Amino acid sequence: MEMEPGGPSSKKVKSAAVNSRQEAQAPPTPASPATEAPCLDPAETPPAADEDDGRVDRISNLPDPILGEIVSLLRTKDGARTQILASRWRHIWRTAPLNLDCRRLPDEEHGLTGVVSRIISAHPGPGRRLRIPAYYLQDRAATVDAWLRSPALDQLQELEFCHVSNYRPRLLRPLAPPPASTFRFSPTLRVVTIGRCLLPDSTVQGLHLPQLKQLALERVSISEGTLCGLIARCPALECLLIYYSFGFQCARINSLSLISIGVRLRHRYLSDHETDEPQFRELIIENAPSLERLLRVDILDGLHVSIISAPKLETLGSLHGEMYLSSSILQCCLLCFIKRLPSDSHTTVVGAVKVLYVRITCLDIGTTLQLLRCFPCLEKLYIQQSISGDLNLWKRKHRDLIKCLDLRLKTVVMQFYRGIRAQVNFATFFILNARMLELMSFKVDTEYYCRAFLAEQRKELQLEKRASRGARFHFQTDRLLRCYSMINNVRDLDLSDPFVCKR
Repeated sequence: MEMEPGGPSSKKVKSAAVNSRQEAQAPPTPASPATEAPCLDPAETPPAADEDDGRVDRISNLPDPILGEIVSLLRTKDGARTQILASRWRHIWRTAPLNLDCRRLPDEEHGLTGVVSRIISAHPGPGRRLRIPAYYLQDRAATVDAWLRSPALDQLQELEFCHVSNYRPRLLRPLAPPPASTFRFSPTLRVVTIGRCLLPDSTVQGLHLPQLKQLALERVSISEGTLCGLIARCPALECLLIYYSFGFQCARINSLSLISIGVRLRHRYLSDHETDEPQFRELIIENAPSLERLLRVDILDGLHVSIISAPKLETLGSLHGEMYLSSSILQCCLLCFIKRLPSDSHTTVVGAVKVLYVRITCLDIGTTLQLLRCFPCLEKLYIQQSISGDLNLWKRKHRDLIKCLDLRLKTVVMQFYRGIRAQVNFATFFILNARMLELMSFKVDTEYYCRAFLAEQRKELQLEKRASRGARFHFQTDRLLRCYSMINNVRDLDLSDPFVCKR
């Protein structure tokens, strides 16, 4: 529900209610009588689908290349079904680039293998996308190699070996490298997800992926040198996701093209099996002039992040707070996330951030004010807290800090809002002091969400005294934020604001 500071008058509400009741009581419009279908002369051509009621199938009039592009974007089953729409569509699927996503196909042990083989043998190519379970690299290596060598996949643009975690025995097997035929598509690949496999230097050495824009390494064993070499061989790479991968302790990023980076560490309790290989613990952004988004998926991962040069970095998350975070601990937390290497570099990087996702165990206005000083250009602040902390009284305690603080915030989002005093005082600070505020959103627990609660919050939050006269206030029970664990796919990194749920 959107709550404007000035609501409608009671007279207008009553008038609207009366009008709606009158409309509801109005007699329904009688249905038009059925029309008998006209008799067609045998020589006449029957009308196209829906043409007799005024609607014309104009899509079928599009040129074959456009229809083929449409079909190649459909799910695998839906694309194949277009052959039965009409004779006009019968040949389109075979001439369109093949989109083969095994997630939508039968998943029986041998049934899926047979279905994929039949589809590949029936399609002449070229290929657009192939997505198969990563464990096939271990269980059916010869079959996968045969698929990859098929002309149906020539000029493949998207290749995904997706991790499947619902069958534990497979996870105990040693990782295997992908088939040699995997990288025959190197000149045309744009999106690659490599899951549950070993990437030795011998496999990566000599590769060149000139068009690759999105790369995900999911539960991959790779050395530090091989990882750096792989990134260097992708001159157009824009999105990089390192997800539960290991075999290296430090990832050094040197890329002129990278825009988004997402990392998630491999915890012991999530490990597939015990391993003596090095574990990912440090990320160093050495030179990334185009980097705009840096996302840590886990908040308690122990990852150390150092940023030496990333002048365009605008989105940062999730910065996490300790229990009852004090300002001194905050500085340590910031330096843990963004190590102060050269002092001028630290100032430049933090000063450019406009979107910040913070997970704070204890909601505290003092800590948040210190945070805002570290990010003076911040425009969007997403806050997710576990407990409320003290009452967050700020008018006297932080009077001097408020005077010197230039709030540029345009959007503030609070999750787990219950309207308790500490949360009200916290939110009121932004309502009364953020002069550029455009939107403040609250995710309210379902048990609290009702008309009485919203009316009370309008009063408690002092919306009439807001500093920004054009500010809007949203109270919703559905998800306002993408949970940090929802960033599971490299495509999630391509969102301008990755913390907003797609409707």
